[in-house]
Amino acid sequence: MAKATTIKVKLVSSADTGFYYVTKKNSRTMTDKLTMKKYDPVVKKHVEFREGKIK
Repeated sequence: MAKATTIKVKLVSSADTGFYYVTKKNSRTMTDKLTMKKYDPVVKKHVEFREGKIK
């Protein structure tokens, strides 16, 4: 069987609140780490979320 092109990634808050989102990314086209600005309800602000490992 072929390897899946999309993988699940965990987006961890850069505000160190422990809050995270889970999303998918195409591992063949996006080889670098994913960063997005999203809402963190713990600090009630939009902050940068960086890709981390799903355990």
